Amino acid sequence: MMNCADLGRGWALLCTAFDAPVPDALRIQQDVLIVVDGRGMIDAVLERDDPRRAALEAAHAAAGTLQRLPEGQYLLPGMVDLHVHAPQWPQSGKALDVPLETWLQEYTFPLEARYGDAGFATSVYDSVVRTLLANGTTTAMYFGTIHAVGNQVLAERCLALGQRALVGKVAMDEPSQCPPYYKDASAAEGIAETARFIDWLRQHPDNAQQRVLPVITPRFIPSCTDELLRGLGDLAGRTGAHVQTHCSESDWAHAHVLERQGRTDAHALHDFGLLTRRTVVAHANFLTADDVALMARTGASVAHCPLSNFYFANSVFPARSGREQGLGMGLATDISGGYSPSMFDACRHAMTASLALHEGVDPALDASQRGRAGQGVQARIDHVFALWLATAAGGDALDLPIGRIEPGHAMDALAIDCQGPDSNVQIWPGADGPADILQKIIHHATRANVASTWVQGECVHRRQAAGAVGAVTAV
Repeated sequence: MMNCADLGRGWALLCTAFDAPVPDALRIQQDVLIVVDGRGMIDAVLERDDPRRAALEAAHAAAGTLQRLPEGQYLLPGMVDLHVHAPQWPQSGKALDVPLETWLQEYTFPLEARYGDAGFATSVYDSVVRTLLANGTTTAMYFGTIHAVGNQVLAERCLALGQRALVGKVAMDEPSQCPPYYKDASAAEGIAETARFIDWLRQHPDNAQQRVLPVITPRFIPSCTDELLRGLGDLAGRTGAHVQTHCSESDWAHAHVLERQGRTDAHALHDFGLLTRRTVVAHANFLTADDVALMARTGASVAHCPLSNFYFANSVFPARSGREQGLGMGLATDISGGYSPSMFDACRHAMTASLALHEGVDPALDASQRGRAGQGVQARIDHVFALWLATAAGGDALDLPIGRIEPGHAMDALAIDCQGPDSNVQIWPGADGPADILQKIIHHATRANVASTWVQGECVHRRQAAGAVGAVTAV
């Protein structure tokens, strides 16, 4: 526990905080004192009647290290985006009306091929990191490209701007699925470049706290030879690094792997050594019951990408049933297959997708035949479940102490301003209690509502300068 002698290494915040430490369980901490230590970790969350609070509050006030959220602002855990294609940011919001093959070959691969240019990479990556921080995303799991220089630029922009991130060098070498101008020259090169990137990032002089982590990143099984996949699995075993890839995303991808491997994506990834406690697979819409059981045993997790699943997978990931079967998971924007950089939008898309899965959408069918509700299966998730997906679940998937407002977790958080001039969140005094306020935040919040963003106790984004309306105030 922090004492007065430690005040030079920490600070404290007076606020009302919301979080969802587990699905379907909203925690409301009203008028609490959050004590942050010098490492940026939450040391204590103290209620009004806690005997320790008065002395600590007074001591921080005297030291000038006490802050208070203004009226109308509320604290949430920082958002954790488990799947972002950072190099695709320039095409976000376009080419969503074309077939997947066209999207990849005419838009995505030519764009990703440009990131051998450090200047171009810097302009794009500076923009995407700043944008995500402004939207409240404190942790992002990034796909990079095959280009070492571009991946280094992405990692360094995250370090410079203060975002917690995981960055992966994309590995892809299968000639039948990769354009000749955009692929690793060989499996050996893809493995060696991945290993070099891991070593470079872990030893980076600005990364002593390991706030930015390397990720082994085979694009997906169809674009990788068995030799590449096997070598990356060996690398994962040797280094303990995180792993990310796409898995059973669509009918085509699922069927392609079955035909080539004679087994599903999940089982193939496991046999290659790529399904670990630190693995996050994107989409996973076509997991079988056996796949789910395997992933639950290994501790691997799914990045739920509700918006891009509608566009390119023609399916809905069953988040509720996956959770009930012990499957780890979190939420993702999937830029640019998903067009929005906001995890609040991702929450809303996840709720909408679950409703479509639960109720069904075809009026030509009898109500009992449309969705899983007719089968007696609960598929719907609400705003609390969505908040858990976007925060605590993502932290658990990454095996990192983030996503909760509680002692022992990093002070990764955002302040939501419900009274800003451009706010869509309307709170009606006397009618809206704390639980109502959180529900309105999840359904209405935009970038305009994100007043401040902290990562590891450091304010890395502030909507307005200190002292302006809506800024965090010193007490």
